[in-house]
Amino acid sequence: MGERKGVNKYYPPDFDPAKHGSLNGYRNSHPLRERARKLSQGILIIRFEMPYNIWCDGCKNHIGMGVRYNAEKKKVGNYYTTPIYRFRMKCHLCVNYIEMQTDPATCDYVIVSGAQRKEERWDMADNEQILTTEHSEKEKLETDAMYKLDHGGRDKEKLQAALPSLSELQEMQSTWKDDFQLNSALRRKFRVEKKVMAEEEEKDKVVRKRTGLSIPLLPEREEDKRLAALLTFQSPDSYDDRQQSKRKEISFRSWFRPAGGSQKGAAGSLLQKLALAGKGTPLRAPVPRRRRRASASSARRPITARRRPPPRRPAGTLTPGGHISPSRSPNRKRRRRLRARHDQVRTPPRRTLWKGVNALEPQGLLG
Repeated sequence: MGERKGVNKYYPPDFDPAKHGSLNGYRNSHPLRERARKLSQGILIIRFEMPYNIWCDGCKNHIGMGVRYNAEKKKVGNYYTTPIYRFRMKCHLCVNYIEMQTDPATCDYVIVSGAQRKEERWDMADNEQILTTEHSEKEKLETDAMYKLDHGGRDKEKLQAALPSLSELQEMQSTWKDDFQLNSALRRKFRVEKKVMAEEEEKDKVVRKRTGLSIPLLPEREEDKRLAALLTFQSPDSYDDRQQSKRKEISFRSWFRPAGGSQKGAAGSLLQKLALAGKGTPLRAPVPRRRRRASASSARRPITARRRPPPRRPAGTLTPGGHISPSRSPNRKRRRRLRARHDQVRTPPRRTLWKGVNALEPQGLLG
């Protein structure tokens, strides 16, 4: 962003570089402006970020880690050659002031006043981690020979106690020493497993396509196979077997009505008619009636009440129109006699009882 800003500055006519030195000296101002208003007291205003969670003593509210404040920074001492700085800031929820300072010995911040720390520190001793050697102990090891000898004996005891675990770790690391062979074995095993998984997926696809399922299938188990063997979803007899047994039952059944009971249904009525025909009563088959085709004019004709035919009068009587009714024609009587004789001698239908009961089944007569 520097190339977008103007680098030229305005220098007034009375500016003297030897006298003022810079524009800040000419204006009698600090480069940090308001942040350096207490610089004469050794205080600099900085932007301070809360290093951990705390509780404010003034309002008893929680202040989370990372909240930023305008804090007054000043030097209060040294830890050897490292300076110790103190920060004073005002709580954003009340009028209470919080003071914190650095602790170079523990690389941490310490609350001086105005707040309490929420204890979330990691204790290295409780978690069995290696503790750092204190500065005083380091100095003693360098200056006191007897203390160094005693400290060396304790270190050897610790080494003997830790040898079993160290040897176990070394053995575990030796198994992973040859990276190429381990990688090759792992890839070879993965290829075999991938091939088996592909075959199982093909089988599952075939099963899903046959059954119309769209859910993932689990691998088969011996328990599932045993349970599936106990289940049956097929009837014991097929359609042809049921038809054959029904025909046998019909063929061995009596054709005539028993003396104590009555036949029911269309089959019983048909057998009754056949029995009467066998005793000598002629079996008259129904004559199909031919229907008249409805013409376009008759289809449009409205439906009205049927006219009754005029009553017949005896031959030789006088009609209302003044005519004498003729006698009945002998040809009509002759035709009537021939029709009655033809009905008596008419043969029964083609498929009759002597053809067998199976011949009547396609006509729907047995029900």
